[in-house]
Amino acid sequence: MNALPDLTRTVVVGTTGSGKTTLGRRLATLLDTPFIELDKLHWGPHWTPAEDGDFRVAVDAHIAAETWVADGNYGAVRDRIWQRATTIIWLDYPLPLVLWRLFRRTLWRTLTRQRLFNDNREPFFRAFFSRDSLFVWALRTHHSRRQRYNQHFADGDFANAAPIVFHKPAHAEAFLELVRQVANSKDTP
Repeated sequence: MNALPDLTRTVVVGTTGSGKTTLGRRLATLLDTPFIELDKLHWGPHWTPAEDGDFRVAVDAHIAAETWVADGNYGAVRDRIWQRATTIIWLDYPLPLVLWRLFRRTLWRTLTRQRLFNDNREPFFRAFFSRDSLFVWALRTHHSRRQRYNQHFADGDFANAAPIVFHKPAHAEAFLELVRQVANSKDTP
């Protein structure tokens, strides 16, 4: 990839644990644009999910901005975000890699009791041994999400947004480096 697509409004999607938030934050920093973390809008204190209507209102308020980078896969707002996006970045990594990344992240968060959005923390038992585990979610959704996103792109459902698909983290890193170079060249007279 030698030229950049229009990154004015970019959404980063992928399986739980693939690195959406990390990539999204880094991209937003490079572009000097707001970052919209959908988990932060969806999850209230004590992991209480927002009502769908409230969630959509909050998302609509954020994506009304002229520029942004968002991360997340929430079906309740996917159409709204993808219709407004100029670029969709899909982290389509192999399931073993996603599970390894999810394991490292979750272990770190549970051991350090890291505070997440709205003061939530990932409890160890729930994170690793419950039906609500993100590992169970990743296993249940990886294949179906891959099929659904491939179909969306093949059908041109969101032709307003340029799709970028990364199958390896190294490709995402090379993309971020290109964005950094372009951003730096704009800063240089």
